[in-house]
Amino acid sequence: MATIFDYVTAKEIAAYWIEGASNRIPYLGATLFPGKKQLGLELSWLKGSKGLPVSLKPSAFDTKPTLRDRIGFDRLVTEMPFFREAMMITEKDRQNLNNVIASGNEKAIEMIVRNIYDDAAGLIDSAEVVFERMRMQLLSTGKIAITENGNALDYDYQFDSDHLETLENTAMWSDLDDSTPIQDIQDWCDAIEDDTGIRPNRAICSRATLLYLIQNAGILEELEELKLMKTEENIRMVIEKHTKVQIAVYNKKYSASGSAVQFFPDNVFTLFPAGVLGSSVFGTTPEESDLMTSANADVQIVNTGVALTSLKKVEIPVNVETVVSMIGLPSFEGIDTVFIATVHTD
Repeated sequence: MATIFDYVTAKEIAAYWIEGASNRIPYLGATLFPGKKQLGLELSWLKGSKGLPVSLKPSAFDTKPTLRDRIGFDRLVTEMPFFREAMMITEKDRQNLNNVIASGNEKAIEMIVRNIYDDAAGLIDSAEVVFERMRMQLLSTGKIAITENGNALDYDYQFDSDHLETLENTAMWSDLDDSTPIQDIQDWCDAIEDDTGIRPNRAICSRATLLYLIQNAGILEELEELKLMKTEENIRMVIEKHTKVQIAVYNKKYSASGSAVQFFPDNVFTLFPAGVLGSSVFGTTPEESDLMTSANADVQIVNTGVALTSLKKVEIPVNVETVVSMIGLPSFEGIDTVFIATVHTD
């Protein structure tokens, strides 16, 4: 007779998650930093920085990052953070599953197994949330700060301070009468083009930040001169006409301590060029390295580098533990072509 070990396997859970993920719209950060797999814990990439030495600075690792100098560019190396969560099937779920397996009721078996798979799939989704948080931190601050379960890690990507600006007083976009956002965007694009030869043509901001543009007196005045209705589409058209920049509004949220939090913060406007900006780099987890051939473990890799492991617990109570683990950090090869502006401060 089939047992819980036959139904709750990493292979089956992975197939279930992949089927559901195929119908989802990917996170914005995943399109700008596509997934990439490499062996081990070390994250490295080549980054031009005007000949200046730069390095990443994790604040809570035992091993310091090393800088390997090359002619014409720097090779950055650091260790990637490790994330791991697990779920155990409850005794109630196990007993329910055992009972329906014995009864041979396939629909009841499917219902219970689907509930178990949903919980496990939620852990895989959480791994992608972690990566999106890191990617959006990079695009809004130029740094990554991870604070989880008492651990604090800070990754300083040495963002060019000339490509950061905080508006003040009447220049803030919240001053709807006196601020000049179109001129600001043009100036920021000029700064990137002067430094790199590449001109940004895309931007990301939250809905609240876009509202500053929708209500800006100067933009509304131009709409009136053009005899256009006050619609978001027309306002975007006016901005793009002057700046050649297409704005993506990103208000997607995740749950943190029971509250909904935006991946990309309000009051930040980030400019960048077409193409990818870096990679979502996955390392090799201990589960992938050590448990692939274990008799009591089934390991599957999903979403480029997330390890999904089902562990048979043959001691009492007999059970299955599902573990999701990930080693990952974004690389940021396009960092010098990005401009980050804080357009309002309290």
